[in-house]
Amino acid sequence: MGRVGAAGDNAAMESFFALLQKNVLNRKAWRTRDELRAAIITWIERTYHRRRRQARLGRLTPIEFETMMNPTAALAA
Repeated sequence: MGRVGAAGDNAAMESFFALLQKNVLNRKAWRTRDELRAAIITWIERTYHRRRRQARLGRLTPIEFETMMNPTAALAA
């Protein structure tokens, strides 16, 4: 964390929330909070985490990493 008011501190979260708003919140009018909560969780688990490049995986997505580490499983799918 940097000093107060440093724009770089919030860049990652601002990017995440912009994607969340574009891909979930602005898609339709949600009737209940539980419906919205389920949609957010589904989007994070099925889309965001599977497509996001991760530093600990050598800047690969989890799917790319799994395919590289276990090519026989990729052929079976």
